[in-house]
Formats: sequence, structure tokens, C-alpha cells
Amino acid sequence: MHDVDPVLDAEVRRRERLRDRLTRREQRDAHPHDHAHGHGHGPAAPTTPRTRLVLAALLGPLLLVALVGMAMLWPHADEMPDSLPFAAEGAEVLQVEATGVPDPASQIVDATLDGEAITVTVPPEVIESIGPGDQLRVLYIPEAAIYGSPYVFIDFAREIPLWILAALYILVVALVARWRGLAAIVGLVGAGAMILLFTLPALLTGQPGLPVALVTSAVVMFIVLYVAHGFTARTSTALLGTLIGLVFTATIGWIATQGASMTGTATEDARLLLIRADLDLQQVFLCGLVLAGMGVLNDVTITQASAVWELRAVSPLASRRELFARAMRIGRDHIASTVYTIAFAYVGAALPVLMIMVLTDAPGNVGWTTGQIAEEIVRTLVGSIGLVLAIPITTAIAALVVPSPEELEEVEEEAAADATGELQVVDVLADAGLRPDERPDPAAEDEVRRRD
Repeated sequence: MHDVDPVLDAEVRRRERLRDRLTRREQRDAHPHDHAHGHGHGPAAPTTPRTRLVLAALLGPLLLVALVGMAMLWPHADEMPDSLPFAAEGAEVLQVEATGVPDPASQIVDATLDGEAITVTVPPEVIESIGPGDQLRVLYIPEAAIYGSPYVFIDFAREIPLWILAALYILVVALVARWRGLAAIVGLVGAGAMILLFTLPALLTGQPGLPVALVTSAVVMFIVLYVAHGFTARTSTALLGTLIGLVFTATIGWIATQGASMTGTATEDARLLLIRADLDLQQVFLCGLVLAGMGVLNDVTITQASAVWELRAVSPLASRRELFARAMRIGRDHIASTVYTIAFAYVGAALPVLMIMVLTDAPGNVGWTTGQIAEEIVRTLVGSIGLVLAIPITTAIAALVVPSPEELEEVEEEAAADATGELQVVDVLADAGLRPDERPDPAAEDEVRRRD
């Protein structure tokens, strides 16, 4: 005789079925050659059609706005400023191979050009860096022969080392991350094309920096996230969090730029742009500030979205509040590590400037608030604020989007029915007053009858 609460017994059986389905799904994902699979980091919990529709309704208009903005800001060739000449008229850029070491007294090094012996004039700062076999880029100026040689050193020819390094990078990414890594590289190439074809020409034609930055960031994020991680709800969640973080970064960056009177004219390159193209360098600085924060935002948002999905996989019965709390513990660790990662990256980029500041005999409050130092400080702080805000936002979105235990069971049942081709059977318990999640498992009932 069995004195068991039928509702409680049905709930226990429902949970057991849910765990069984998760186990079967993980086993299917462990053998991708037998089943179709996406670009998730692991066995991604499927989402309901309603959830996917809501994400599409949110992201679709944002993509449309970005594309319309890109069309409106698209630069025209006749608006581009005149090109800067690389060499004077009559000069020619050539590549030669050094055959010896430079003479410090005469600043001349022997080289060959197409098998012909020549000499090249080199500046004193690179004399110790040149040796036999080095590939040199030189400028042929006939008038410079009176200074020792018509061939004048410009720079090292670095094509071969850079191609080797790029090939090594692709190889390492492919070996470690496999197809996902290669997909990320494809997305990176697309992002580079976007910046080269749209962002830089738009800035050079005088388009406002903040709209250009937001349009660029939005389109680039659509490209790199979906190419690298696939068209999944998890990717869409990370994308939505990234776009919100970019809006915060752009807003805070604009306020900081205005409040700190950042002019963007601190470097020689910026001043050259001001002379040759007559640009608003504050807008250029603001655009660069947003683009600098884009990559870090992408990193933390995809990580947080993945964390929520993985937590759901290992805790299928956890509430959304529990998932958010657990994922935020991961997010806080990520914040702590990424914040100083940003700071160290900027320190490395601005190291010569920092060294000059240390050597300069100026009051401390003057040294660290000068243009170049202040620009790096603003970039670091604005990027870090946007990063910190994006983590709880993305985590909250992910906790809302990831399927609940009931939704997960529903989707798994539909997927199993689709895979086996089984037809749904009319539920004779539908009129018994029990909710679907309270109804006992028919297979379990048969087992109970056999035991009785």
C-alpha cells in the first residue's frame, strides 16, 4: 500500500525527467558529429520561441538604426582632404639588404639592391640595430648624394616577420580554439574592414565623432559576436548588454571630455591632422575613447552571458535570482581583473610619455594633468566605468533570458518529439485539475502498477 502525495510525487518525477533530459542533451553535445551544433561555449540551454522573438524585436531595430546611421554618415570621396605625400617629387621608395654593419663615423652601411652594391645613409639612432641580412626600406633621392649616398634609410622592411607572426597567431588560435577561434578571426577581419572603409574616412571628412563611434561599435559588435559565437540567444544577450554598455561609455566619455576640457591635440600626430585636415580633434578623441572600450565590453559581456547559461546547465532548478547572484560573483572577479588589465594596457602604450613626465621637473599636479597623461587617464577611467556597469546589466538580461526549469522542460520535450517524430498524445489528466507540471509520468505509473 502506497500512501504518497500525488502532487509531491509528480513534482519529484518531473525533476527527475528534467535531469534525464539534460544528461541526454549533454551526451548529444559531446558527440557533435552525430548532431547539429552551434557556436556555444558548451551545452547551451535552449530558449523558447517567445524569448527569441523578444530578443529579435529588441536587436532588430538597433541594427536598423545603426545601418541607417552608417548610410547617413558614409563619407564621400570628394569630401576627403588631400593626401599627404610620402616622399618628395622625384624620390623613390626601395627595399635593400644590408651586407655589413654601419660605420658610426660616416653613418654609412653597405647594402645590395637587385644584386648591385650600394651604400645607405642611416641616422645615428638605428646604427646599432642594423646588421648583415637586415631588410631596409630606403628613399632614393639623387640630390642626397652630396651627403654621402643618394639612398637614405627610412625604416626596416618588416613584412616577412609580421606575416610570420600573423601566421603563428592564426595557428595558435586554430589549435586552441579551433573553429570558434577561426570564426573570431574572420569577424576581426570584418571589423577591420568596417573601420578602414567607414570609420576613418568618416572622421577625415569631418563627421561628428560620437555618432561615428556608436555606429561603428554597433555594426562591429553585430559582426564579431554572431560570426564568432553563432546566432544563439546567449550571443544575443551578450550583444544587448554590450550595446547598452557602449551607450553608457559614450555618455560618460562625452561628459568627461567636456568636463576635463580634452582637446585631443596632445600628440604630434594629432596636431598634424589639425594642420592638414582641419578636424575637430576633440571629436576624434571621443571616437577613439568609445572604440577603445568596445573590445573589453565584448569580453566581459560574452563571459557573463556564458556564465549564466553554464550555471543553468549545472543547476537546472535554480531560480533566476539565484542564477543572477551566482553569476555576479563571477562578474565581480572579472571586474577586479579587467579593471587593472585596462590600466596596464594604457600604461604600456603610454610608457614613453610617463618616462618623460618623470624626467620633467614639474609640480606633480601639473605633470599628471598634462594633455597626453590626462588623455590616458580619461580613457582608462571611462572604459572601466562602462565595463563595470555592463557586467550587472548583462548578467540581469541573461538571467531573464535563460530558460526557467519549466521552459527548459517544455523545449526539451518539443525537441525530443521533433527528433523522434512522435505525435503528442491527448492528456487524459487534463480535466483532473492538475497543472502540466503536477501530472505524473505515465511510464512511472506503469512501473508502480507492476510493483503493485
